[in-house]
Amino acid sequence: MNIDIKRVAKLARLRIEEEKLDKFEREMESIVAMVENLPELTDKAVGLDPSRPMGLREDKIRPSLKRGELLANAPQTQAGCVVVPKTVE
Repeated sequence: MNIDIKRVAKLARLRIEEEKLDKFEREMESIVAMVENLPELTDKAVGLDPSRPMGLREDKIRPSLKRGELLANAPQTQAGCVVVPKTVE
């Protein structure tokens, strides 16, 4: 599998030095190969233990960043929103 590390880095807004591109490409291919070799899960393997039900945490309203603070950290903004690259054709 051939992974275009330059494109991945551009989409993630990462700067990767030219001499490190081959290393990252090999590492990414290794990760993808490992994931492709993971065994398929059966319904039995994914089942929940009925004696230990999972509970959802309660949502709590808490203070967060003000819009101005958030937008000050964004690389590009427009009309009060963060501008991101188009990812879907």
